Amino acid sequence: MLTLLFLRRLILTAVDIYMTVIIIYVLMSWIPNVSYGTIGRVYDAFGRICEPFLSPFRRIIPPIGGMVDISPIFAIIVLQLVGRLLAWIL
Repeated sequence: MLTLLFLRRLILTAVDIYMTVIIIYVLMSWIPNVSYGTIGRVYDAFGRICEPFLSPFRRIIPPIGGMVDISPIFAIIVLQLVGRLLAWIL
């Protein structure tokens, strides 16, 4: 029983951490010339972590007005739903 509680907590914590990384990555994308220096290396690392998950949503959901990308919002919603579902199943 204790192992299942630990596993649930681990899943929910991992989902929360990944969601935070996505949010930071999206916010960093709004900064002009972010790809330079130390912040650029962090941005690139977050991109390698987030883009495999975000790219399917970007293919499905086009930017609003050609500029505003709302696909990360849907990606976070799906991430939260799947994480909560997995924790509930356990």
